[in-house]
Amino acid sequence: MTTDNKLRLTTGVPGLDELLGGGLIPGTLTVVMGSTGIGKTQLGIQFAGNVHPVGGRRGILFDMCARGDSQNHAEYAQRICRWELETAPAESMENFSDFFESQPHYGDYLQIFQYQGRRVTRGDLDFDAWHDWQAELNIRLGAAIAFFYGNFGQGVTRVVVDGIEPVDRSSDSIQLHLFEYIYHQILRKDPDWVARDLFRQHYRQYAEEAATHRYDPTKIGCLLLCTSRETMLDELIARPIEQGDVLSNANTIILMGKQHDGSRLGRALYVAKHRGSACTDEIVPYHIDDQGIRISS
Repeated sequence: MTTDNKLRLTTGVPGLDELLGGGLIPGTLTVVMGSTGIGKTQLGIQFAGNVHPVGGRRGILFDMCARGDSQNHAEYAQRICRWELETAPAESMENFSDFFESQPHYGDYLQIFQYQGRRVTRGDLDFDAWHDWQAELNIRLGAAIAFFYGNFGQGVTRVVVDGIEPVDRSSDSIQLHLFEYIYHQILRKDPDWVARDLFRQHYRQYAEEAATHRYDPTKIGCLLLCTSRETMLDELIARPIEQGDVLSNANTIILMGKQHDGSRLGRALYVAKHRGSACTDEIVPYHIDDQGIRISS
């Protein structure tokens, strides 16, 4: 697969686009993996905060952190991009009458779970609690569909999904289970069918408006930020990819970790996978300042 560089999505990180042959490829999934505090969220903000050259639209942030812990999205967005995030409602819509109003805004940021200090995997919950979580997911899913569908119809082409916690097996993660649904049933789905999922029994009432709200899913780039247990970059590079792992389905994989720099530890990244163009095999140092991530010269 080859892609015109003019069509690529810039990461917003000076120097990183060059490592990626011009940027990220629309219509594909990019996974960024690294330990807590390594700079993943800053990278996500830089990617989403880039103003689209046509229409001036920034991207959107979908926070799946199940524990309700702060990821500092609002602080980073303000400091790095002078971007005031508007939080979208986390409840399913009950009244669709103003969904297609003149110049609507559907929010820049959505966090659907608010549980302080609570890890949620299949191994953490008993049978009843697991099914309660699945029921809650179904309730919250309506808010997610409205958030994505509304923004895509307004020209948004950049999505950052943050807050994915490490698990022993991908199949144990309720977050990855939800992401798989969102990615395949919302981000990559024909917008007419997404509208049917959103409006359900009211679809015929809003079908005419939905027809004017169409967008092209192949132009949407998705950045998935995953926290790893591994801290050192060498360990991440050596990490095996299991069958069904989200990494196995990604077009691009960027690993971020610590590496030895003499007697000190520094930060470095490695582009482990990037279908669509040749990319370097080198390990690239970077640093973080008030403007986000910078590739070190």
